[in-house]
Amino acid sequence: MMTKLKYLPFVLSSSKHDLHKARSAMLFQWPFDELRANGPFFQARSRMTFLLSLCALLAALAACSDKTAVKPAEDKAAIEQVHVKAPPPAPAPTTMPAQPTKPSTAQPNVHVLEALAMPGLDRTRTIRLYLPPGYETSRERYPVLYMHDGQNLFDAATSYAGEWGVDETLNELARTEGLKLIVVGIDNGEKLRVNELNPWDNARFGKGEGAQYMHFIVDVVKPYIDTHYRTKPDRANTAIMGSSMGGLISHYAIATYPKVFSKAGIFSPAYWLAPAIFDDPAERKFPRDAKLYFYAGGKEGEKTMPGMSEMERDMNRMVATLRAAGIPARNLAVEVNPEAQHNEAAWRAEFPKAVNWLFAR
Repeated sequence: MMTKLKYLPFVLSSSKHDLHKARSAMLFQWPFDELRANGPFFQARSRMTFLLSLCALLAALAACSDKTAVKPAEDKAAIEQVHVKAPPPAPAPTTMPAQPTKPSTAQPNVHVLEALAMPGLDRTRTIRLYLPPGYETSRERYPVLYMHDGQNLFDAATSYAGEWGVDETLNELARTEGLKLIVVGIDNGEKLRVNELNPWDNARFGKGEGAQYMHFIVDVVKPYIDTHYRTKPDRANTAIMGSSMGGLISHYAIATYPKVFSKAGIFSPAYWLAPAIFDDPAERKFPRDAKLYFYAGGKEGEKTMPGMSEMERDMNRMVATLRAAGIPARNLAVEVNPEAQHNEAAWRAEFPKAVNWLFAR
């Protein structure tokens, strides 16, 4: 028996390559050694010993193969599932309440036109148009009032802090006074508004773009309106009006384009943002028939920007300058509401009186 197991220690301690050689030696050489020793009369005991030795050899080979075999890699997903903790459940999403949409208050005779390109400013601008009652059914031509901050003129849904109610006011004046106008509202440039409506540079707000803005109105908007609508395009029937920065640019407009505009509504003018206007002789030269309507509130400086508290003082200073320059008193209207602040509600309240005075026949 010991003779028959002489290859077993070699098998248990050998490499895989050596095992292959051992298998050949033991499975083929060993039985023939026995046969040579015992001849053809191989006894039963020898056969039994041989079989037991063979079983022991096969078991040893199987154990060796288990140790040397390369085990397949475990499933990566299974490993991750075991070792990675599941993330905590996501918190429930927080839904912000929807902001209420302001209802439109624009009257049916207000129209929004396609945006027009602004030469020299590399931007476009929306135009809002008011047509007087009966425009569609008549052949009449109408005077035109150009106004700034178009978003705030006709519609609470587009206004910054309330609207002027220009459409409601003029519809009523058309019915009660027979005053019929076309109003052209030029939208403001929002964050660019302070620059667009100031013809002068400002140390705080930067370069003024008022000259380009007025070029846009005079050379782009007005020709478009006169071409597509039944206007009275002459100077006598063309006016301009605005508040705050719009008041400042309206002053500049009638001084710079006296052959285009004969009337100006100058509400709460922001002269404090353009002090150079007091030193510019061109801003004091108006045709003697030019009509200027000035308005300011006595409490415009309260809870507003520094410098605005001098609104009434600056306006009165300009009026005195214009009177000294020879503007007839009959062509200057000056109104101050001691309790009014700097807002659309105040300008809305003053608008009917101003537009009636400017277009009085």
